[in-house]
Amino acid sequence: MTRVLPSASVSDERGSLEGCPVPSVNRLDSCSSSAWNSARILLIKPSSLGDIVHAFPVVSVIKTQWPGSHITWVVKRQWADLVERAEGIDRVWPMEMTVKSWIREGRALRTQRFDLAIDLQGLFRSGVLARFSGAPTRIGFANGREGSPWFYTRRVPVLNPDIHAVDRYLSVAAVLGASLPDKPRFGFKLLDEDMANVRELCLRRGFSVDRPWVAMNIGARWATKRWPPASFAAVVDQLHETHRGPVVMIGGADERAYTNKLKALTDRPFIDLSGDIPLGCLPALLSKATAMITNDSGPMHIAAALGVPVVAIFGPTSAARTGPYGAGHQVLTSRIPCSPCFSRVCRHDPELECLHLITPVRVVDVIRPLLAAHAPCR
Repeated sequence: MTRVLPSASVSDERGSLEGCPVPSVNRLDSCSSSAWNSARILLIKPSSLGDIVHAFPVVSVIKTQWPGSHITWVVKRQWADLVERAEGIDRVWPMEMTVKSWIREGRALRTQRFDLAIDLQGLFRSGVLARFSGAPTRIGFANGREGSPWFYTRRVPVLNPDIHAVDRYLSVAAVLGASLPDKPRFGFKLLDEDMANVRELCLRRGFSVDRPWVAMNIGARWATKRWPPASFAAVVDQLHETHRGPVVMIGGADERAYTNKLKALTDRPFIDLSGDIPLGCLPALLSKATAMITNDSGPMHIAAALGVPVVAIFGPTSAARTGPYGAGHQVLTSRIPCSPCFSRVCRHDPELECLHLITPVRVVDVIRPLLAAHAPCR
């Protein structure tokens, strides 16, 4: 996917940093930029799984530009284990998503004496948290929702609504004065203990992650993102006829309902790891996949970030904004006038036509060349 990064610009509502003039160009001036090398930085990106992955390159850029900085990442507790695997994070600050928790944690964050707060969430509570942190410089997007920009000292415009989330987040780092790489780096720590746990579990299930296998994720948070189970079953059937490696279902425990439906729709064998792989071990598992077939989902972004070729099925959402990032991926869509609608409820007749028009044959046709190579793209 081509990266399109618009020129970043800043509006300032409160004046200058101490000793530095108000910036009038695309980035904060060198006086403020050099100060970040010893800065205590608060990164606010509590959810969701895919959006958290999209923020990893921001951490990489900051640590490359200012290796002496200290980064604390505020994250929803259920995603904390993934952020623990982000290279460059000095402290993970898990939180519950309640008003009471945010007020309490905001007070605790204030004691950390942050120099800079970066709000990549762009909602009222994240904006408030940035303000509660006491950081004198607070940066976020000018088009943040729920009034969040009111809490920022510096606002970054989003000039192109179809910019990919990765590039949008990186525009904040550019405004801070960082030089952006040609290829964003998703710094995952693939821990030896995680890989050992993955290998042990998979061997108990009768397959080795070190041999070719296909990851498949048939769930998604929105019902409108889910390709029909019958279509996934047809892909399982066809892959069984032509591909020797196993098809492995991944996802959370709440997605077992979908894999149970799949079992009723095909008599071909597949391995169901739904709910069995801890989130922290998911990068280690997916790093070994030959390729992945998936709905628009959080695991899709982990696989893409690890360089695993992804075949993604998109209906109501935009691949330009949140598709698998990088080269070597295939996104399948259909030409429905209302797509992308970004809606969790389909009002089109026939319902979910954008997904139903994507056939299993199309999926198999694009996955086969990837599997023929018998090696992940790294």
